[in-house]
Amino acid sequence: FYLTPPQVNSILKANEYSFKVPEFDGKNVSSVLGFDSNQLPANAPIEDRRSAATCLQTRGMLLGVFDGHAGCACAQAVSERLFYYIAVSLLPHETLLEIENAVESGRALLPILQWHKHPNDYFSKEASKLYFNSLRTYWQELIDLNSGETTDVKEALINAFKRLDNDISLEAQVGDPNSFLNYLVLRVAFSGATACVAHVDGVDLHVANTGDSRAMLGVQEEDGSWSAVNLSYDHNAQNGSEVERVKMEHPKSEEKSLVKQDRLLGLLMPFRAFGDVKFKWSIELQKRVVESGPDQLNDNEYTKFIPPNYHTPPYLTAEPEVIHHKLRPQDKFLVLATDGLWETMHRQDVARIVGEYLTGVHHQQPIAVGGYKVTLGQMHGLLTERRARISSVFEDQNAATHLIRHAVGNNEFGTVDHERLSKMLSLPEELARMYRDDITIIVVQFNSHVIGACQNEE
Repeated sequence: FYLTPPQVNSILKANEYSFKVPEFDGKNVSSVLGFDSNQLPANAPIEDRRSAATCLQTRGMLLGVFDGHAGCACAQAVSERLFYYIAVSLLPHETLLEIENAVESGRALLPILQWHKHPNDYFSKEASKLYFNSLRTYWQELIDLNSGETTDVKEALINAFKRLDNDISLEAQVGDPNSFLNYLVLRVAFSGATACVAHVDGVDLHVANTGDSRAMLGVQEEDGSWSAVNLSYDHNAQNGSEVERVKMEHPKSEEKSLVKQDRLLGLLMPFRAFGDVKFKWSIELQKRVVESGPDQLNDNEYTKFIPPNYHTPPYLTAEPEVIHHKLRPQDKFLVLATDGLWETMHRQDVARIVGEYLTGVHHQQPIAVGGYKVTLGQMHGLLTERRARISSVFEDQNAATHLIRHAVGNNEFGTVDHERLSKMLSLPEELARMYRDDITIIVVQFNSHVIGACQNEE
């Protein structure tokens, strides 16, 4: 089944979204110029989510990608709730009091976030009251705990992640008299999601990561070439210190059963995640909740089984690892993406492809034909294709779309092969997942002038 280039483009561009930060009096005071984001589903429905918002009561911008597993319920809940928890964690005591007093007296609330959403990005209206009540309990506790100290961003991020995960767990244990909501909170808690979130405020960039999505900085070297700087570490079996952490938290007798076939308890790929109460609750609690839960929950095989060798829960945490980076003028962009991108592309290639796209400059790599016997005719074909590519490369108005085109369509020579792209995008739903994962990407572009000026002031 062959797709024409316009058909390929309409599939690739279906979920693209761009936001440009408005300029103030001709002086752009934000270190962020704007961002491009996009998603390409492999699962039906897609299990990835994305979020972006400007913090209105504090400075800074929040951006995040969320990768769901065992369904999309948890990723959905985290994508709409986490930024509120982070924003509330960052608010000064007076603002928290103002917000609480407004709720008390029924006045309109100060808006905390300005969301930047694609029309396809769903928000669950039914759960908004429940979600609001949990968030309010959190800020009430923050008011009571007031220590008078300003909150450290790193601490705020860690607290927000842990608190939201705790609320997801609590809501599922308490249940809800409304049967639709009751089923929803249970689905959220029993499914899971990883999260990679960036908070950008002036030259301060914080990345909070839980799981195996990644953040990467694109840096332009003095000779114009591009390099990648990791701003997150995967929490999985490939990360030795993460395996050690898990082992330290459980008795020596469990050492052999903790990580099997590169999975937590032989089942879960990420070693940190939201939800996934199967890896957090005691066996008694799991049984009680499932037995008293709605019938749909009982029919779900996933909720019934207890993981093997389950002796000393919790085995899983949502606590993020936070990395702080001071932005420099040569830091041109940030890529946040779910593992669907990193499974297909090396970060160095991601840095080069996005860097060349944003600057419009192609540093022609010498054509590498690594070990292939290439005839003169084929070489001529490659060069002709390269020339055509330079003229067509800017058909994408969105850096994330441009990256997805490469991730799905690259051939062994590192060029986009239309035939391969067409084949990959025309795979039926039930086959697509065998060849690739959902891909979600946010590319944030930095304002080097503002960053340079901030640096000089400091």
